[in-house]
Amino acid sequence: MKQPEINNLLGQIKMLIVEAQQKAVRAVNTERVMLYWNIGKHIVEDQQQGAYKAEYGKAVISNLAVELTKDFGSGFSLRQLEMCRQFYAVFPNTNTLRSQLNWSQYRLLLRIDNEDKRTYYIEESCKNNWSARQLERQVNSQLYERLLLSSDKEKILAIAKQEAQPDSPKDIIKDPMVLEFLGLKSQANYYEKDLEQALITNMQSFLLELGNGFSFVARQKRLQLEDDDFFVDLVFYNRLLRCFVIVEIKTHKLTHQDLGQLQMYVNYYDRTEKQEDENPTIGILLCTDKNNAMVEYALPKDNNQILASKYQLYLPSQDAIISNITADLE
Repeated sequence: MKQPEINNLLGQIKMLIVEAQQKAVRAVNTERVMLYWNIGKHIVEDQQQGAYKAEYGKAVISNLAVELTKDFGSGFSLRQLEMCRQFYAVFPNTNTLRSQLNWSQYRLLLRIDNEDKRTYYIEESCKNNWSARQLERQVNSQLYERLLLSSDKEKILAIAKQEAQPDSPKDIIKDPMVLEFLGLKSQANYYEKDLEQALITNMQSFLLELGNGFSFVARQKRLQLEDDDFFVDLVFYNRLLRCFVIVEIKTHKLTHQDLGQLQMYVNYYDRTEKQEDENPTIGILLCTDKNNAMVEYALPKDNNQILASKYQLYLPSQDAIISNITADLE
């Protein structure tokens, strides 16, 4: 057998092994989720049938934890059994459980009291194949609340469930964007190239923050207009919006000159790169701060192509998000 044939055979066998390992992991995760669901079901039904007082119910779970820990180890602590009980209470029907989610992800979801918010994260996790770490990051960055700042709840849930497609950039592009994954401290002396390089280095996390449907196209894309050269910071393509998305990075408060520069880049892509069956190019200005009134008057009244989004290098607090939503509704 020749070496190329051996390599081909080896590659096929490796693929089979990896697929088998992945199936085994999924099977273990599914069994684990169902085990904890059934434990929670038995605890809840036992408490309901006995009409226990709350104190007595806690004593029963405590005794269960002691005995189960003796036989099966720390995986059945009091805290774990309480979580199993909560798991069944939140998901009382097995039809609502998703095979794509593991126990670590369900533990994160149980912290979310709002049903619509929890549904959104379930749908997005399954659709985008988020790991537990990615799900935790999105929850901690208040993704759901930030999207509510620029869209309505019903539309967000419909898009997450794939019952509707985004028909506007504002349906999927966040304001503000949270870039805490860059590991940069908030300081005034960053150059735009430093932030750009950090985004390139952390491209996977940046794509996650940008949202659904984004793929990276180019960095410092050169545009030659007669004798002048211009360079676009970052170029993406969004398959849901079916258009190019240009991202310009500014390490200062947004100015009308910045908007004019981005408008030129958008016009260039619309006239030279966009195919006839594609939608108009979208431009996003990432800036440290912005004057919303200035943005409104600097752009056409029916503008739907140029968006300005603040970025911050730290996770937002829940109070800050609630304050922004409240202000937006006033």
